[in-house]
Amino acid sequence: MKNIKVLITSFLMTALMLVSSCSPETYTLDGPMSKSDIHFEITQDLTVDAGGNTVILKNTTPGVVLNWDYVTGKSSKAVQSVQYAFKGSYTIKITAVTGGGIVELDPVTIVVSQDNLNYVNDPLWTALSGGVGKKKSWVADTGKYGLAPGAMSYADASKVVEWGNFSPNWEPEGNANSSSDADMHWGRYMTFSLEGGPFMTVHEKDGTTIQNGSYFLDINAHTLSTNGTTILRPDNYIANVANWNENIKVLTLTENQLRIAVLRTNNEGPWWYIWNFVSKDYADSYVPPVTEPVLDEGYNPVFAPGELVTMLTGGAGAGRVWKLDTAGNPVDWVAAGKGWTVNAASSSDWGWNPGWAAVAGNSWVRFDQWGGKLNYTRSQNGVVTTGIFTINAATNEINLGTDTLIQNSESWMSPTTNTIKVVKAYNKDYLQKGIWLGTSYDAGKDEWFVFHYIIP
Repeated sequence: MKNIKVLITSFLMTALMLVSSCSPETYTLDGPMSKSDIHFEITQDLTVDAGGNTVILKNTTPGVVLNWDYVTGKSSKAVQSVQYAFKGSYTIKITAVTGGGIVELDPVTIVVSQDNLNYVNDPLWTALSGGVGKKKSWVADTGKYGLAPGAMSYADASKVVEWGNFSPNWEPEGNANSSSDADMHWGRYMTFSLEGGPFMTVHEKDGTTIQNGSYFLDINAHTLSTNGTTILRPDNYIANVANWNENIKVLTLTENQLRIAVLRTNNEGPWWYIWNFVSKDYADSYVPPVTEPVLDEGYNPVFAPGELVTMLTGGAGAGRVWKLDTAGNPVDWVAAGKGWTVNAASSSDWGWNPGWAAVAGNSWVRFDQWGGKLNYTRSQNGVVTTGIFTINAATNEINLGTDTLIQNSESWMSPTTNTIKVVKAYNKDYLQKGIWLGTSYDAGKDEWFVFHYIIP
């Protein structure tokens, strides 16, 4: 029995050595398939269209993917139905993707003998091209036409981004994010035509043709495919996207606006770039509506003679105490007449903070008319200072003499000027709404930094 086991063991070792010695040291892939081994069918369905407008492309070779380039679009489907609206000759190019590599097959030319304009006589085709026998041009949205903030928007790839159902996450104004004017090529336009065929061209501002090709609009899937041309896009975004041409998403298409989404595929991760366009005719004839600027209530107030001093003091022989609005909105930055803070939390920590709240809670200022003088008193944490103030009625400026408004030595916002500006005031409602006093002005931004004082 022992001898049998030894023989079996010896036999197995010998067999393994033989297998090892016979195994090749290098491996090679199969060579490319012969074109004669790759089969497909291209048929014109004359029962649907007497002119042969409907063409069926069918791959009949298992294990092989065929890429169809049928002039008005491209596809890698096993069965692809194509509808040509216009008569003419169409050369279909076919590329086979096999285990041994790419095989270019002989192109097939089919002839469509009649127009069938029903395939492009649709409101969406008309919105894009102007209609059968016409053409229409589109330019990038500058953000000045009242349709989109700028040329591009962003949308989360994990959310729904489809025709009529998308929510941009960010919409930069004007240029695409990080794009220079040179990247944008402002003035370029793309034209979609239905003059004898679905043709697409891209032009420089002076009309010079840059690209010339065709396009197909799938009105059911709401996608656009271009062949030989590409939609307008900034130079610095071209490398970020793998697919600029095949079945790209149409999100909005109206008479004046076109919004197209392409998926970012670079190492930054997937994200939707939404490209915003307006029709060239609309852009060329657009006249911005005349609108009044939106200003904060009470901005740059106008006072009757003596009205401001009465508001501050309560009148001749009277005095009025004012305190910082710690429970409401104590500070703001008012740019071109519009502030942005709504309460103390708006600038919490870096602006208004507990230190300011503590100082303000134990401090006040008073304007009064006593002894025939305009007197100013400041009480800050129990330390009282007094002086004389004056008013420049022409500029709504108040000069506090040698004093200032309430200060906080530990804050960068602490006022140091003795001349303050009445930036916002409420001629009738000041008892409830207070007054906004500016202590510094940024001319570059046309922006006042203001404190809100109220009557306690």
